Amino acid sequence: MPGLPRPAVTSAPAEETVRSRLDKLRDARIVVTGGGGLVGSRLVALLLDAGAAVTVLDRMDAYPESGHETFGVARGGARLVVGDVRDADTVGALLGEADYVVHAAAYADVAACTRRPDIAFRANVEGTQIVLEQATRHPVRRLVLVSSASVYGDGAPGIEGPQVFHEDQPLFPMSVYANAKLWAEHQTRLMLGASSGTEYAVVRYFSVYGEPQIPKPGSHSWMVPWLSLQARLGRPMRLNGGGVQVRDLVHVDDIAEATALALIEEQMAEQTVNIGTGRPTSVREVADLIAPYFPGARRIVTPRPEGDPLGGYASTERSRDLLRWRARIPVEEGVDRYVRWLLATPDATPRWLAEEHDQAAGA
Repeated sequence: MPGLPRPAVTSAPAEETVRSRLDKLRDARIVVTGGGGLVGSRLVALLLDAGAAVTVLDRMDAYPESGHETFGVARGGARLVVGDVRDADTVGALLGEADYVVHAAAYADVAACTRRPDIAFRANVEGTQIVLEQATRHPVRRLVLVSSASVYGDGAPGIEGPQVFHEDQPLFPMSVYANAKLWAEHQTRLMLGASSGTEYAVVRYFSVYGEPQIPKPGSHSWMVPWLSLQARLGRPMRLNGGGVQVRDLVHVDDIAEATALALIEEQMAEQTVNIGTGRPTSVREVADLIAPYFPGARRIVTPRPEGDPLGGYASTERSRDLLRWRARIPVEEGVDRYVRWLLATPDATPRWLAEEHDQAAGA
């Protein structure tokens, strides 16, 4: 008796990877302002790997000593234009040749912006205005504005404990930096969109970290490198405000992927999306992850700096729906990668920080 006919065998379609989705950017001309820093350089490398032609506009002065050399954008294959986003002629010439823009240039430090609001205004407000004006005069397909979770401040008042931050909730910026980022979001919505010929998307970064991140003098941001370097130098890890502040730590590799996808995902047009893991991590917890690598590591409690929010973590539903993306690197893995890089890189400690350590030791 003949057997029953067998059903046709069909192979399941291969899972669409981030890299395969970014094939849409092959041969696209992309300008990345502020592309010489940690996030920008990682994003540029990803875009180049996708086959895009990338131009970086950066002042290349945000880090002391060889910080930008460490990030490597100058030798990565992108065209590097050393200049200022407030130079309308330079920005206009670059956008006139571009298909896409990522506007990441900023005076990107909460403490520095608090000390010098005049510089913050020029870089983060005037600079953004110039980029937006030139995007209306030289329409590109889409501009991605890099914003920050700092626009949420401490979240909704009266709620105790870590809060989850949703894109549509009321915003309470607590610092000059956060206020400038919120202004940039509003101004982007006002100036771009269907009537301008340029689409826009806004990405709100949560706490970015990852090798080879290095701190700047006078900054209290970027707790993973700060705490790691303090422990490596044998100094106590400073827990500002006791380390109770909560952050959503997002590895720079994840940040770069999400930003690149924001250029091409159709549903991202005129949308604002959190770029986070959806997991709260306290500063004290980060210190606890770092301490085992440095026997004898100590912790001390110091005052919480002005403008430093208690924080929260990202709602990730919108990033999953609109970007079709989620963070891949858990904080345990990311901190391990950073500390191992630091231990394997003897010259990673900035000279100014090592000198501070030597002076303190000799006091």
